[in-house]
Amino acid sequence: MECASCDAGIDHCHGTLVVHPEGGFAECTDLSCGDGDRVRHGLIVDCQALGSGCGCATAPGKPLLRQAS
Repeated sequence: MECASCDAGIDHCHGTLVVHPEGGFAECTDLSCGDGDRVRHGLIVDCQALGSGCGCATAPGKPLLRQAS
């Protein structure tokens, strides 16, 4: 079974985009996603909303876009 965007041939991602405002980058939970464009993601969360929190504010030199690992 495919989602409506898959059926329509719309470029999209099934992962969640995690935005790190303090670190200036975003990463996707879908390992096959190589594009952090907000338009492609139906689910977008701020890293601080994650249950484990995030250390991006203390991590210097992060790139603007990374893929989740």
